[in-house]
Amino acid sequence: MAVPARKTAKAKKRLRRSHQALKRPEISFDDRTGDYRRSHHVSLKGYYKGRQVIKAGE
Repeated sequence: MAVPARKTAKAKKRLRRSHQALKRPEISFDDRTGDYRRSHHVSLKGYYKGRQVIKAGE
C-alpha cells in the first residue's frame, strides 16, 4: 500500500477541492426557434446546430 512521504498541507487540500463547486448551466438564445436552450443539447423543438433532428412532440 502506498504511503505519502510527508503530510499534505491544508492549503494544498483546499486547492484540489476548488473544482467541485457548482456551476450554472450554459444557456443561450436560439434565433431559429426563439427559445432558450442549453449548449450542446437538443432544443425543446428538436433542433440541434440549426437542423431538426427530432420531430416536435416525440
